[in-house]
Amino acid sequence: MQKLQDSLVKALSIDGALGVALGDWKTGMGLGYKGTNSPAFPEAKLELAIAGNTEVIRAKMRAAESLKLTDKIEEVLILLETQYHLMHLVQHISGLFFYLVLDREKGNLALARIKLGQIEKELAL
Repeated sequence: MQKLQDSLVKALSIDGALGVALGDWKTGMGLGYKGTNSPAFPEAKLELAIAGNTEVIRAKMRAAESLKLTDKIEEVLILLETQYHLMHLVQHISGLFFYLVLDREKGNLALARIKLGQIEKELAL
């Protein structure tokens, strides 16, 4: 199992990654942040992004409950013109999610999802 900072470093090494954070969607708190300080997405925005994306996940959880969906939500993806914003829920630690910002030109969304899933499985707090 890898510690939080190791997980963030690994996630930031994904091709095209601009920033990564681990958040708790139940409380809205950020537990850790790593960024490249790219002008496209400065590290300082990660804390604010966790708070905003917490609301996105909560809304999706409420919708899933209303629809009586039995499947677990694994990821929420938001596509911007130049970036992917991926919220990957940690399945073995309730309430936690990785938030990954990828440059669309430099990153590969499919590979990023696979790598983030591997990192998530190795996370230990």
